[in-house]
Amino acid sequence: MAPVAVRSYRPSDHSAGRRLWAELTRQQNEMYGETDDDGGAGFEEYLTRLDLSGLWVADHADDGVIGMVGLIMRNRAGVVEPVVVTITHRHKGVGRKLLQHVAAEAKKRSMTSLTISPSSRNVEAIRSLHAAGYDVVSSIELTMDLDRHPHAWQQEGLELQGLPFRN
Repeated sequence: MAPVAVRSYRPSDHSAGRRLWAELTRQQNEMYGETDDDGGAGFEEYLTRLDLSGLWVADHADDGVIGMVGLIMRNRAGVVEPVVVTITHRHKGVGRKLLQHVAAEAKKRSMTSLTISPSSRNVEAIRSLHAAGYDVVSSIELTMDLDRHPHAWQQEGLELQGLPFRN
């Protein structure tokens, strides 16, 4: 594999960042049976966040920007959002490299912890994050499905504190 360098986001990375954001949004929508496709428009709003502490990209020697990770400030803690690697470069250590970089940046900023909120259905991401050191459950977000779309939520799910949940 050609070398991959993690570096700070530049304005010239905008189209690649928007493409990665669109890819991440599409994947999340597919997981939950959603049809909305913003084409990466959410990236524009993300870039205007006042609590955005940093944004870095994985720059592949041959293919250009293939991944991205952001760091949001929450007092002395940080939130990793987003982390995305283009599908053709997954399972090659790029995500791990991005996560290591954002952790090093958080330490430089004297942050006390990092959190990340993967989708409960994204088992691959959860396993990767656990392997990267994210092994503390710090909060749980629960959803009440008001529309009761049977396709939207998988019946088999997970158990927390002895209670069954769909995901």
